[in-house]
Amino acid sequence: MTHYETVFILTPVLSDSQVEEAVNKFHDHITSNGAEIVAKENWGLKKLAYTIQNKRNGFYHLVEFKTENADLVSNLELAFKRDERVLRYLSVKLDKHGIDWAEKRRTKLKSANK
Repeated sequence: MTHYETVFILTPVLSDSQVEEAVNKFHDHITSNGAEIVAKENWGLKKLAYTIQNKRNGFYHLVEFKTENADLVSNLELAFKRDERVLRYLSVKLDKHGIDWAEKRRTKLKSANK
């Protein structure tokens, strides 16, 4: 199984329910194509480094998943391109060091949230 990590930024003009609906749409897209979601994080509303479409903020979301379907990432990125709520996205294939780092980050977040 190949591990991937995707971060996407949603436009800040959305309500909480609209953000949740958009995030669920992409999670459903991932799972419906046979992938397993390992972790998902909502980073919340963050300031952008530079303006995108005259927006200074965006809702950041991270999804880590593993799949055997090689076309899933390209299909997911096509869905991001077609959705006007998405400002930017980035998908990365994780190697063994990236997987270890992601696990350490998750355990650190879990211990910090206790």
